[in-house]
Amino acid sequence: MLLTLIKKLFSGALLFLVLTSQAQGWKPTSASITFKIKHALGATADGSFKGFVGAVIFDPKELANATIKANIAAKTIDTGLKIRDKILRSDEYFDVETYPIIIMVSQRFEKGAKENEYVGTFSLTLKKTTKVIKIPFSFVQNGATAQFKSTFQLNRTEYEIGKKSSLLGDIAIISITLNVQQ
Repeated sequence: MLLTLIKKLFSGALLFLVLTSQAQGWKPTSASITFKIKHALGATADGSFKGFVGAVIFDPKELANATIKANIAAKTIDTGLKIRDKILRSDEYFDVETYPIIIMVSQRFEKGAKENEYVGTFSLTLKKTTKVIKIPFSFVQNGATAQFKSTFQLNRTEYEIGKKSSLLGDIAIISITLNVQQ
């Protein structure tokens, strides 16, 4: 009987440790994914993507257990110009018929230089190309809600998003804001 009691206490303590050592699960409530890229005569083209679907497990105290998986519907690209959006959805750029989903999956996280700053290592798949990239971001929690925020650069030609051109810059500035709740 004493042995059974000790086993139960040990099992309960082990279960408690497992449950309390896991990172926090967050439900995405809204997302903003925007981009800027230079084009002809120094002008800038701005746009956005909708259709974010993701799963987030993140606790700043448990970075080893954190994961972020995100999918974005490529066809949701919107620059405010229907003719440009049609071209961007074509096989020359995003080829949304063949590659409908942009996929981002975390591999690991590190603490950044300042409070609330982190760097995530992600596998990013655009069209048929997957590359490992580092993305700096901030994470600010306010009770049961939190916000992830990031701005980073991406070379579109590395993912075969269009060809090199004197009319369109290679580097896109990507900004992501993700609001989540527990």
